[in-house]
Amino acid sequence: MASSNSAQTALDMLVLTILSRRGPSHGYGIANAIQEISEEALRVDEGSLYPALHRMEEAGWIAAEWMVTENKRRARIYRINRAGTKQLKAETERWNSFSTGVARVLRHA
Repeated sequence: MASSNSAQTALDMLVLTILSRRGPSHGYGIANAIQEISEEALRVDEGSLYPALHRMEEAGWIAAEWMVTENKRRARIYRINRAGTKQLKAETERWNSFSTGVARVLRHA
């Protein structure tokens, strides 16, 4: 199996997709969106999410800044940038190819 289809890659894709479609968000909001949209099938814990966000920020796919939220709490707000959009497109294409291949094997084996 290619390492590009790892859980880390899937998490990156999910986070980038949320930021791309829903706009800037803090980590808790990203985790909630993934959980809600997946109808509770996917849960992202802080121990996975925040290291992924930091890694994506270092890779230049997202930018982050400290802001004060509606309920007067400081939160780090993440937003996707052009490099992140390009990465999301590439990873989504790889993921679709991978999942199509898996589906074929499951259907025809």
